[in-house]
Amino acid sequence: MEPIMPLTTLLRNPGKVKDAAKESIVRITEHGEGAYIFATEESFEAYVRRQREEAAFEERLARAVEQGLEDIEAGRVSDDLDGLFTHVEAKFQEETRDERR
Repeated sequence: MEPIMPLTTLLRNPGKVKDAAKESIVRITEHGEGAYIFATEESFEAYVRRQREEAAFEERLARAVEQGLEDIEAGRVSDDLDGLFTHVEAKFQEETRDERR
């Protein structure tokens, strides 16, 4: 979680805020409300990269859930657990092989 500091800390002790900003973005409050973000370029870029990765993961997850619901509605279901594991292992090996190329 990003540190949260009041504006007075930035004004009175900027070194403390700058040190914290080296690790992550720092949220600056004014009158108890979120007002500003303080960050080094590196910590900001890392924050943006994490947000993009999380958004991409959420999109993949939503598509997988949607596909699963469509499969259920279309009757593409099975209670053969051994067959499922065999299928998943084969897919994993196939994808691993493709990544090595």
